[in-house]
Amino acid sequence: MTVCIFALLPFGLIAKSYLSQDSFVSLTSQSLENPVWKTKTLWLDKSIQAELKNILSHPYPKLRLRYKISTNQPIESTIWFLDEIGKERPISFAISIKENQIQLIRVLEFRESRGYEIHMHAFTEQFNQVSVSGAGRLNQSIDGITGATMSVNAMKKIARVALFLHTIALSK
Repeated sequence: MTVCIFALLPFGLIAKSYLSQDSFVSLTSQSLENPVWKTKTLWLDKSIQAELKNILSHPYPKLRLRYKISTNQPIESTIWFLDEIGKERPISFAISIKENQIQLIRVLEFRESRGYEIHMHAFTEQFNQVSVSGAGRLNQSIDGITGATMSVNAMKKIARVALFLHTIALSK
């Protein structure tokens, strides 16, 4: 009896890669004047984890995060590589922040069966220059995508997380 192994693999296990981390760093560097990126580590202590849980509605599953910071710019910029669950699987994001505003956000890898449209530039451009309001929400409205509500919500949450982590990183 012959068994087809492919039939045993769950649909959606393979991630669709749109951009590498190195490509995102290069893309971000184009808007800055010869940045020198240094990799640092942010330990997620109890107070940081509490705020992340407040934003995400669940604990962030890591103890530390590595991020990049430009060390030779008058205004420090940071780059974050973060994951958030869409409907069932993690979506990998890259976010660059300067002056407490999102400069660039991209989907690096998408693992869901629906909602892939969030990787399109027409959607991600809505996040350019977005910051967090005093109430802790994004200061601009982000238009959704029909059929991609959970992926859109994941991107909004991860944008808030990156903006929060940026302020923490600069205070350390």
